[in-house]
Amino acid sequence: MKKIIYIIAAAMVMGWNPANSQTQKGSVLIKNATVLTVTKGTLEDTDVLVENGIIKKIGKGLTASNITTIDAKGKYLMPGIIDAHSHVALDAVNEGTAPITSEVRMADVIDPYDIGLYRALAGGVTVSHAMHGSANAIGGQNITLKHRYGSGNPDDLIMKDAARTIKFALGENPTRVHGRGNGIQPRSRMGVEAVIRNGFNEAIQYKKSWEDYNNALKVKGATPVPPKFSERLQTLSEILDGKIIIHCHSYRADEIYMLINVCREFGITNIVFSHVNEGFKVAPELAAYTMGASVFADWWAYKFEVYYSTAYNAAILTQNGVITSINSDSGELIRHLYHEAGKAQRYGELTHEQTLALITINPAKQLGIADKVGSIEEGKQADLVIFNDHPLSVYAIPQMTFVDGVKYFDINEDPNDMRLRVSATESIEPIFLKEHDHKCMHGVDFFFTNFGRSLFDHEH
Repeated sequence: MKKIIYIIAAAMVMGWNPANSQTQKGSVLIKNATVLTVTKGTLEDTDVLVENGIIKKIGKGLTASNITTIDAKGKYLMPGIIDAHSHVALDAVNEGTAPITSEVRMADVIDPYDIGLYRALAGGVTVSHAMHGSANAIGGQNITLKHRYGSGNPDDLIMKDAARTIKFALGENPTRVHGRGNGIQPRSRMGVEAVIRNGFNEAIQYKKSWEDYNNALKVKGATPVPPKFSERLQTLSEILDGKIIIHCHSYRADEIYMLINVCREFGITNIVFSHVNEGFKVAPELAAYTMGASVFADWWAYKFEVYYSTAYNAAILTQNGVITSINSDSGELIRHLYHEAGKAQRYGELTHEQTLALITINPAKQLGIADKVGSIEEGKQADLVIFNDHPLSVYAIPQMTFVDGVKYFDINEDPNDMRLRVSATESIEPIFLKEHDHKCMHGVDFFFTNFGRSLFDHEH
């Protein structure tokens, strides 16, 4: 009896609640929908059976016992939307104290209470790539999140089977933070390249020291002294070994091509460029040497280095064979990604499949999770969204959103206030008017003088 009491008491102390556990897998039968598979065409009046979080069967006239059934007649079913560049659900974004901070991990600062997760679900987004900011030439390690909103446990949000990724940044952000802010390298664009090269070269030396140590251990009677372990250099070594995908903040074509050449020199092929506003100028190179480009639909001219771009960017990249996605970098825009994809179709005349791929299978490929999510196929994880109209229609509104077969958003059944934590002192959330809602430079204000803050008064 005492043992039972101790177990119950321990569970209460830890705040454990089986009803709120968000790692469960759901089962559901969605019938009579227009299924936009993305990779296998459009299926009219088709059923999708989900069992234990996995798409079990796709076809007509499917039946299942003891499973919730949803009639989606006249509605559209598509894969959950994926945002390849986000800062939603992060308590901190930048560790701006050094040009290289590859030892820090965004997994350590997940905020499961962020209402942005629910708003993303309301926009049909089921997966986001929670990234370090762009203050560093080589920043921290990112984390891929499943939007299992409702849990107070950050670990519940982590997509455990996702590939490892890391943030790099080119151009004004690292030069502004470190050169102008701290008086250290990099102060110039060539300095950013030098920081990256130096980091990789140091990692090569670090790898060699450990190889020499491990070889020395094989000698009978030897007692070699191990090298000093460095989380920073270990991470860079794993980039060189192809174990971590680079996601690099970038704008200008010359810098994009610069990093392509640096990566080729060091034998690195796992790299995705983010934002990529001048990517259309180097589209063949991006197609040949990278895992793709994650772009804005029509954001530019908010600072000088991104003065020039085009709304045709996503279409040009796509037509040149670049794996292209559209990202948000915003807690607001994340819930409008299907609208952002529609802009690329409006300007570039992409097909429905090409356009939907920009927010589903293509970002999944860039994150190394395309075998698990990003399309509606048997055997894949059941991240799904039901729309009242075609998702590329301006009249489309998400109706239900499922993650692993569990319904996390229902436009008709959810309460008006879905916050998990409500402030005791604020009746509504504070609203700030500002130029835009980019988050890549969040948390680096303290690096600048009053002059610097007035000269560069924006977050990105």
